[in-house]
Amino acid sequence: MIPLTLAEVAEAVGGRLLDADPAARVTGPVEFDSRKAAPGALFVAFPGEKVDGHDYAATAVAAGAVAVLGTREVPGVPMVLVADALDAMGRLARAVVDRLPGLTVIGLTGSSGKTTTKDLIAQLTTRLGPTVAPPGSFNNELGHPWTALRADADTRFLVMEKGARGVGHVRYLCEVVPPRISVVLNVGVAHIGEFGSVENIALAKGELVEALPADGLAVLNADDPLVDAMADRTRARVVRYGEATQADVRAEGVSLDGRGRASYRLVTPEGSAAVRLGLTGRHQVSNSLAAAAVARELGMPLAELAAALGELGLVSTRRMDVVERPDGVTMIDDSYNANPASMAVALRALAGMGGGGRTVAVLGYMAELGPYERQGHLEVGRLAAELGVDRLLVVGEPAAPIHEGATAVEDWGGESVLLTDQAAAVEVLRSELRPGDVVLVKGSRYRTWEVADALRADAAGKGAAG
Repeated sequence: MIPLTLAEVAEAVGGRLLDADPAARVTGPVEFDSRKAAPGALFVAFPGEKVDGHDYAATAVAAGAVAVLGTREVPGVPMVLVADALDAMGRLARAVVDRLPGLTVIGLTGSSGKTTTKDLIAQLTTRLGPTVAPPGSFNNELGHPWTALRADADTRFLVMEKGARGVGHVRYLCEVVPPRISVVLNVGVAHIGEFGSVENIALAKGELVEALPADGLAVLNADDPLVDAMADRTRARVVRYGEATQADVRAEGVSLDGRGRASYRLVTPEGSAAVRLGLTGRHQVSNSLAAAAVARELGMPLAELAAALGELGLVSTRRMDVVERPDGVTMIDDSYNANPASMAVALRALAGMGGGGRTVAVLGYMAELGPYERQGHLEVGRLAAELGVDRLLVVGEPAAPIHEGATAVEDWGGESVLLTDQAAAVEVLRSELRPGDVVLVKGSRYRTWEVADALRADAAGKGAAG
């Protein structure tokens, strides 16, 4: 963060100082975990029923924090008192961003692929200048200001992933950190249980381009009609990416190798160049095009851009992370989260990687689908069967419609089994896996990751034994 006096902090957040020196300067990070408080830091104390940050205020100050931003007095601790600590953190982030005229804020949203694409964009912008981006999917009302407060006078690019649980959420995040470049990836049924309809999801995602200034840039997916239509909702210039003919940044001649890695011809107004991605999954073509569109607008030359795309790697964990085990089994760990769209792309990647071995999908429950829940799970099961997945392990009763959908496909030559929990899935895999098999592990954070971790641990053990 840029250095600020406590007087400046109090003014920015609308707070008042208590037992604090107005001239004392915050020079370190803004943290809400007292264990991460360091000399020069500002500690934010959030009230809570089980854990109250104010109880750790003195610990943070003892570790070097200049003051505590909180909602109640803590005797003997320098305080910036506010009515709402989360709101104050957002106000402070806005004040810092406003003081950085050389900063380009890149915001992105979408129903799926946000975190991976955020990581791809940040990898490219890092080649152009100092870049700040959130870790993982830290994209909410807390993660947004926390990330923005990492920017300082040297930062050129701030890449912000914007999550939402309803209409108005993206608009609020844009008020905290106004974007100059907005990227919208797609509109799907992820979180439809919270939004109520696909139309509401599109309305919410489009808030990102509505927030742009007239001299800003909207980067839109030409392959998604609901995203493409957002061009009418912004004052800013529009650049489209995708495989559609109207895309300004386009992929042509897409092909996949035996490990699901795509190659294509990158076509731009400046010319074209060959790209060979190191990332697994056909969907990475779209993600990489979004990142390419941003980097091109920021001045990266075509030849450098094409080469850089081939060097992109995974940053956030459990997202199409391919693990080659010593025993010849390949695992695709995509266990971070799941929705029908991301399930579909992961299953297609699995089917394309089968080669000479069997394809095995370990699938868990998909959350936040509301009235679409049963249908969404049925469709995933049907797709797995239609793609010819050899073995389907459905984990947990809430995910049972996946099993139903698969077994309803009459000409499917594979087999599905409904298992009680993750331990049962691990037991089956340990007894059945053989060299050449490819295993996909995916679910909505309902401990499906335990299966992936067990397969990783088995691999480590076999590697050590070998």
